[in-house]
Amino acid sequence: MAVAGPAALPSGMKKTFQLAVEGKNRDRVVDAVKHEIRKYLKRERRRELPAGVDYLDFDCRFGLTAASAEPVHLNSLIASIDVAVKDGAASCYVEILAKPGHRKAKAAGDAAAADVPEGQASSTPTDADL
Repeated sequence: MAVAGPAALPSGMKKTFQLAVEGKNRDRVVDAVKHEIRKYLKRERRRELPAGVDYLDFDCRFGLTAASAEPVHLNSLIASIDVAVKDGAASCYVEILAKPGHRKAKAAGDAAAADVPEGQASSTPTDADL
C-alpha cells in the first residue's frame, strides 16, 4: 500500500478519453478533455511537496491506446490531442505521472550569459559602445 499524506507523491493520471461521444459536439468533448488535464496538473502543483523536493515534474505518455502510448513532453501533450482529433481518433490514452524535481545551481559563467537573450545587447556598455 502506498504511503499517503504530504510526504508521498501523487499517484498520477492514467485514463482513456472518448473523443467521439454520441449526441455531443466533438469540439466540446475535446475542450472538456483538455480542461480535465489542465485541472489535474493545477491540482497536483498545489499539493504540499515532500521534503527535499523543489517542484513536481511530470512524465507524460500519449497514444490512441495504452499499449501504443509514447512518451511526450508535458508542453506538447495538448498538441498531441489536437493531432489525434485532426486524424479522426475516437479515443486517446493519456498518462501523467508526477516525479520529484530538483533544481540545479547554475555555474557563475552560465548565469551571466543566461540573463541576456540571443540577439539582444547587454545593458552593460562595452569599450566599443563608448
